[in-house]
Amino acid sequence: MTPREKKLHEQLQKDLQQLKLTSILEQYSDLLDETARKNTSMLEVLSILIGSEATARSERAMQRRIAQARLPRRKMLEDYNFEFPKKIPKQKVLRLFDCEFVSKHQCAVLIGGTGTGKTHLLTALGYVACEKGIRVRFTRVIDMINVLTTAQINGTLEKRLREFVRPELLLLDELGYLPIDKRGADLMFQVVAARYESGSIVVTTNRKFREWGKTFDVDNTLATAMIDRLMHHGEAILIEGESYRTGDSSD
Repeated sequence: MTPREKKLHEQLQKDLQQLKLTSILEQYSDLLDETARKNTSMLEVLSILIGSEATARSERAMQRRIAQARLPRRKMLEDYNFEFPKKIPKQKVLRLFDCEFVSKHQCAVLIGGTGTGKTHLLTALGYVACEKGIRVRFTRVIDMINVLTTAQINGTLEKRLREFVRPELLLLDELGYLPIDKRGADLMFQVVAARYESGSIVVTTNRKFREWGKTFDVDNTLATAMIDRLMHHGEAILIEGESYRTGDSSD
């Protein structure tokens, strides 16, 4: 390498680092050597380098979305046993995974007993949505309420609400497993109301709609208002069957 080539090489490395073109930085030297041997055109070289950088950036962005979503350990739709539940509307579930409902700000509620795979499906949906470029937030209902309750006490509620309102898709797990007091019910309703017709929500619950009033501190009015907002542009997906947690847990 001539002194001039060395200087150009060093400057190129600095420029690539400054522009954060990390994939090109890692590959360009070896690729140039290879293309020199094969007499490849510069247009092809540029195409390979830019394509590689675009792929790497897309992968990094997806990994950031997954991290920001705070999803549990990965679950796959392919691993869900649709034959186990006594009854499940399979096509409705599969339609969720094309994620078209997110751009339409639609919602869904997965209703079923413990161990019927609701959390498995919700988690798998979160990963698929992240892979499709959708901003996601996953949380258990009780965890979200605890966060918002603490924020309300500390005077930071508006800031923490944004954490659950801004993502395109909010995944709320395990509604109904623990009772929710008046403050918690009001806070959850604020999230649902703020996202109404502007962001999608998918909820898993072991409670049928007629039982939601008991969950929300015997507040049937609030429960009805929440269900109305979720179901106005949404659908309920009922999963019937016994728990298979005694075998290979999926919920």
